[in-house]
Order: sequence, then C-alpha cells, then structure tokens
Amino acid sequence: MRDLAEFGPETASRIRGVFCDIDDTLTTDGRLPADAYRALERLHEAGLVVAPITGRPAGWCDMIARFWPVTGVVGENGAFYFAYDHATRKMIRVFAASAEERRENRRRLIELEKRIVQEVPGSAVSADQQYREADLAIDFCEDVPALPMSDARRIKQIFEQAGAVAKISSIHVNGWFGRYDKLSMTRRFASERLGTDLDAERQSYAFVGDSPNDAPMFGFFPNAFGVANVMDFQGQIDAEPAFVTRSRGGRGFVEIADVILANRRSGLV
Repeated sequence: MRDLAEFGPETASRIRGVFCDIDDTLTTDGRLPADAYRALERLHEAGLVVAPITGRPAGWCDMIARFWPVTGVVGENGAFYFAYDHATRKMIRVFAASAEERRENRRRLIELEKRIVQEVPGSAVSADQQYREADLAIDFCEDVPALPMSDARRIKQIFEQAGAVAKISSIHVNGWFGRYDKLSMTRRFASERLGTDLDAERQSYAFVGDSPNDAPMFGFFPNAFGVANVMDFQGQIDAEPAFVTRSRGGRGFVEIADVILANRRSGLV
C-alpha cells in the first residue's frame, strides 16, 4: 500500500466516479462527520458518479438513495442496488436473487443465526437486521463489547460450513446464500444505470474502503484507496488497496476527495 501522495495528478484528473464503503470509511467512530458528507456533495456537484458500496441494509439504502447526493447505492454486500429517479419520483430496486429465492434464503439464515450466537458468546444479531432483505449480519463490535478478531473469523467459518458466503467488515460478519459480492453488483449497477463496462473503464473509477469485505473492490480497481484504519487489517485482507490515506475514517475520505477535485480543477481533464 502506497501513500496517497504517490497518487499521480494526471491519473486523479481522469477519475469519473467514486465508489465507497460507508462504515469506518465515510464514518468516524460510528458517526458521519459533516466534512465527509460535504465531500460526497462536492464530488456529486462536480459531476462525478458517487455510489456507496456497503454492507448496510436495504432500509438504510432506500434512505441513502433518496436523500444523499449519490447516483445510487449497492447494499448488503452486493445483494441489490437502489437508484432514485428524481424526475419520475421512482425508486429503482434491482436484486441479485428473486423474491422467492430471498424467502428461502431467509429461512436458512434464521436457523443459522441461532447456532452462531450460541457458539460465539458475546456475538449478537445486528440491530439493523430487521431492515435487511438478503443477508444475516452478526455484530461483533458495533453494539456489543468488542470481540477478538478470532471470534469474527469463527463466525465466518460457521457461515461457510453451512454453505453460505461470509465477509468480515469493521463491525459485522455478514453471511448470505448466493453467488454475488460487492463487485458483481457494482458491475451490474454500472452497466444498467451508467451505461459503463467497468472491466473496460476501471481506470476511470476510484474505490475507497477500509476492511476485509472490501477485498473484491480493492483487487479490481487500480485506483483503490484504503482510509488509514485499513492498516488495522494488514495481512488479513485477500486483496489490499493500492493507496492508503494518512487519516482514518471520514477524514481519510476527505483527503481522497480533495486530491481528485483539485486535479479536476487544474484543467488536466
């Protein structure tokens, strides 16, 4: 991982869109700072595509797509994307799995949650679970006393033993049945909403994240950034970001936005 200062101005000037995680990437210590939110606004006002790519639930993502300065949002680690059409006042909701598949997966996940909380004392079903459409989120440090990373890995193992996909974020372990992740749904969002082939245009987009569940995005985008707290997971992420900021959380996101916007204004685009 290289220092953000090594991110070249010519490359920065060509960025057309920014995808970003939310928890501990836009937020700092569980809060969304004003300067991080304003950075989203500044990117959006400059004409860039802005889209959170998050593990947070459908209920949150509906609000984000409606009210935040974003082009759309990918939620529940790739289970869906939402995009609000302000002209028609309609929410576009696209899921990786059908409604019938989601119902069956929900039944299997309810059975699995009982095993997890029994086998990993101190863990709990996430407080935002009732707003989720497709996955099960197990809290290991958001609203419960922080558990060691070994317990988070044990939760992940239990999911995988049951045939589920599981990813560790900075606060939850998310598990689901289905063959999708953050990257697969971001590709679909880009194709259907932006008319963009991400495989051909990956150099024109940046991704910002902080934790192991961002690995598919870190590995795909050449212009992938970790806010400084990504270093807490060094050696534990399947693919690490190319660059890292000096500040943690939301302040680190502001650093990246500043670099991109400064170089757009420089006339290099």
